[in-house]
Amino acid sequence: MEGDAIMTRFLWLVLSLAGCAAVTAFSAATAAEKAVTTAQLGAEQIVERSIAASGGAQAWRAVNTMVMTGQIEVGGKKNSTLPFVMTMKRPKKSRFEVRFEGQTAFQVYDGTQGWKVRPFLGRDEVDPYTPAEAKSAAQASELDGVLVDHAKKGTKISLAGVDTIEGHRAYRLKLAMKDGAQRQMWIDASSFLELKVEGEPRKLDGKMHPVAIFLRDYKTEGGLKVPHVIETAVQGVKETHKMTIEHVSVNAPVDDSQFAKPTLAMAKAAAQTH
Repeated sequence: MEGDAIMTRFLWLVLSLAGCAAVTAFSAATAAEKAVTTAQLGAEQIVERSIAASGGAQAWRAVNTMVMTGQIEVGGKKNSTLPFVMTMKRPKKSRFEVRFEGQTAFQVYDGTQGWKVRPFLGRDEVDPYTPAEAKSAAQASELDGVLVDHAKKGTKISLAGVDTIEGHRAYRLKLAMKDGAQRQMWIDASSFLELKVEGEPRKLDGKMHPVAIFLRDYKTEGGLKVPHVIETAVQGVKETHKMTIEHVSVNAPVDDSQFAKPTLAMAKAAAQTH
């Protein structure tokens, strides 16, 4: 189980929740349909409507912490699910932990540096993030996602076309980040909620494979629209990995110590089977 950041709003934060999957195929809209839609709405209009649909910029700016709990499907022969807790706090702090066979694996990011404890690999050590993981965490830790205040964050957004995602007509936006990274995001042309996000490519068998993150089952949490099913898929791989969010707490008290570098004693305690 490795971590890799996924979530639009949350998913950009989550660090590779495991595994690989086949990207759900989507069909392109007709050229005529694209032309008409593009003429009706520009990229900024789509972004504004998407932010409004998810609760509004002011509501997202008012969020200081968010804690989500639920289950992750990890696949394999047993096709088991594992309980997780994901905690975020401004500015750019995150913690993700999961229980596996009585052990607790977790990774934390304090806004600048990150560490991981992985007892399921037979390790009771505190490992620092790799440079790539730290970069991914920095990109993913915006609690309000990439669309809210995107200009201030240095992200340029353009409309790249119109596609069909899982039966939904969707605007395809191209996001050019301040650090040079580029991503695509698909916005439902009807609800204006995010349907799909392009994830960090995975290297498998010496080749880079595109990653797609699908966002489903939106529910209102503290005035915000939050996806409760997040599925990660890797092109060319059969299995997908699904995260089901069961509970969301907005602006609950969260101490900064949760994001500090774990001690060796914490790592050993996480490795103990309960």
